[in-house]
Amino acid sequence: MPEETETATAEPADAAPAPRPNARKVREGLVTSASMEKTIVVTVTERVRHRKYMKTVQRSKKLHAHSEDATVKVGDRVRIQETRPLSKLKRWRLVEILERAR
Repeated sequence: MPEETETATAEPADAAPAPRPNARKVREGLVTSASMEKTIVVTVTERVRHRKYMKTVQRSKKLHAHSEDATVKVGDRVRIQETRPLSKLKRWRLVEILERAR
């Protein structure tokens, strides 16, 4: 009897791993305020298509994020990640600084 092989079900090596169902959200945005202690305000802008008119519209949200180090300044492009509630408004934390303000 020939042995069965599992070549049909194997995924290619270059395939990206599937996202977990409860993966934490990650956003990129600009720092609009860094005057609070260990807290920054990040404006996240997303481009969405209008349902009816099919025109691209920009929507923005201000998110409060926890920043342990005080090296972040207004105008920096940062990456933030969703986390447990840290205070009344803070539900995000700083992951990395992508680009410094000029």
